[in-house]
Amino acid sequence: MSISDPLSDMLTRIRNGQRARLDIVSSPTSRLLANVLDVLQKEGFIRGYNRRDVRKGIGEIEIELKYHEGEPVIREIRRVSKPGCRVYSGIQDLSKVYGGLGISILSTPKGVMSDHEARVAHVGGEVLCQVF
Repeated sequence: MSISDPLSDMLTRIRNGQRARLDIVSSPTSRLLANVLDVLQKEGFIRGYNRRDVRKGIGEIEIELKYHEGEPVIREIRRVSKPGCRVYSGIQDLSKVYGGLGISILSTPKGVMSDHEARVAHVGGEVLCQVF
C-alpha cells in the first residue's frame, strides 16, 4: 500500500507511539523524513533515530521517543502544509509557536530547518509542521 503523505504518516506514528508510551516507533524512510527527524533531534524532542534496510531498496526508520518524568516531551505535533493545501511563509510572516516554546519546521531553499534557524539564515519556505 502506498502512502499519499509520508510526513503526516510519520507524525501520526510518533503521536500514537507516545500515547501508548512506546520507546521506539518505526516508519518508512525518505530523505525528507530524515531531515525532519534531524531537526527534532537537534531541538531535543526525540532521543534519536536510525535507518535500517528491510530488503534491497526498502528502508525503515526507527525513532526513539523521549520522555521526561514519565510524560512525553512532545505535547503536540501537527502537520501544517498538506498535499492539497500548501502553506508558505516568508520570514517576516512566520509566527512563533506557543510564544517561542514550540517550533515550526520549514523546508527552505537552504534545507529543512527549524523556525529559529530560518530567522537566523533569513529565509522563508514551506511550513511542514509545528511541534510543542
